[in-house]
Amino acid sequence: MSTGPGADSAPAPTTPDPLPAPDTPRTSSMFSSLRVRNYRLFFAGQVVSNIGTWMQRIAQDWLVLSLTGSATAVGVTTALQFLPMLFLGLYGGVLVDRLPRRGTLLVTQSAMAVTGIALAALTLSGHVQVWHVYLAAFAVGLATVVDNPARQSFVSEMVGPGQLQNAVSLNSANFQSARLVGPAVAGLMITGVGTGWAFLFNGLSFVAPIAGLLLMRARELYVVERAPRGKGQLREGLQYVAGRPDLIWTIVLVGFVGTFGFNFPVYLSAFADDVFHAGAGSYSLFNTLMAVGSLAGALLAARRGTARMRVMIGAAVLFGAMEILAATAPSLWLFALLMAPIGMFGMTINVTANTSIQMGTDPAMRGRVMALYMMVFLGGSPVGAPVAGWITDAYGVRAGLAVGGAIAAAAAVTVGLVLARVGDLRLSVGWHHGHPRVRFVPRSSGELATVG
Repeated sequence: MSTGPGADSAPAPTTPDPLPAPDTPRTSSMFSSLRVRNYRLFFAGQVVSNIGTWMQRIAQDWLVLSLTGSATAVGVTTALQFLPMLFLGLYGGVLVDRLPRRGTLLVTQSAMAVTGIALAALTLSGHVQVWHVYLAAFAVGLATVVDNPARQSFVSEMVGPGQLQNAVSLNSANFQSARLVGPAVAGLMITGVGTGWAFLFNGLSFVAPIAGLLLMRARELYVVERAPRGKGQLREGLQYVAGRPDLIWTIVLVGFVGTFGFNFPVYLSAFADDVFHAGAGSYSLFNTLMAVGSLAGALLAARRGTARMRVMIGAAVLFGAMEILAATAPSLWLFALLMAPIGMFGMTINVTANTSIQMGTDPAMRGRVMALYMMVFLGGSPVGAPVAGWITDAYGVRAGLAVGGAIAAAAAVTVGLVLARVGDLRLSVGWHHGHPRVRFVPRSSGELATVG
């Protein structure tokens, strides 16, 4: 797709390393963005912090369940952590566009560190109550309102447009790797020494990203224009997205997939207990295989040099198809094996959408646009989960998963057709070197469209 106005970020004034410039359009290396010193520091800090974040999620849910014995209370805790993004996410994006992102991240990461340490102190001292956990979850949610769009948009300042997809992909691989390690370590720690130590590890883990931010060389960051303080900036951001079909329809697709296709806590637990009668062990297996697939999808995305719209739409169609196939799986092992491609295609959608939106957005608007993207992606869960639960209760979990996959696939086909119409393209099906080839081409010629 077209790189849009956001691709022309100013280069860093100096680059002391005798390596290829970070804005090289294409790269064959899976880890090429790690050649950039500032991004290496950022990535290393996130490795430690993401593990701590997953540990706190597990410990937080376990603590609330231990204090109350109520699954509803666990749901309230999760809602308190994600609702701030749903209601305040766009305002967070306005702040991110006004403020230096590196300094903003130092504040938000420090705030989350203090929250983790405070919860650890309350738990280890034996004074923790459930409202303390609620308050801590809400505080983390408020920090995330600013931290998430700042962290997403800061990547382009570190690596430039040419390495953006690689860096975004490696960030996703980083998060998925922590998803494999963090819960396992949390389980051992909770069993061995208690939940308080998991909270303490998370609080202290923020030392790594904070140190990385402080050690960065400011002169090597890509210069980004800041939005001046003024009235109507939230409306300005929404009008900017509304006037860009490539942005608005990408966000629409991510919204449908995230709201109806990503309700795995509802589906996987029901398949483990109600369909296959296999218990918690199979539920853990499903999540692990999905995380492995997501990690593979992120690493494969890191090898691609560009973020193409047809890749995202194709991945969304396959994601929906795999969910429908999994809904009909007759055996536990077939269902489990399908979790890997579902995770891979789901991550491909996420990485490709994230990269294309960042590359296609004016740098002065990037915080607001990324805030809208994250608000739609993360904020869909409180809407989609009850719907998925209702379908599952009324018609069975197989129907629920199949409907979610069908909606995701239908949304992908619809968005693809809309974008083809906007770009005056037509679908071309043929053969290339003995293999079937599906692509969009201009209606007036047979050449492959560059927006594909």
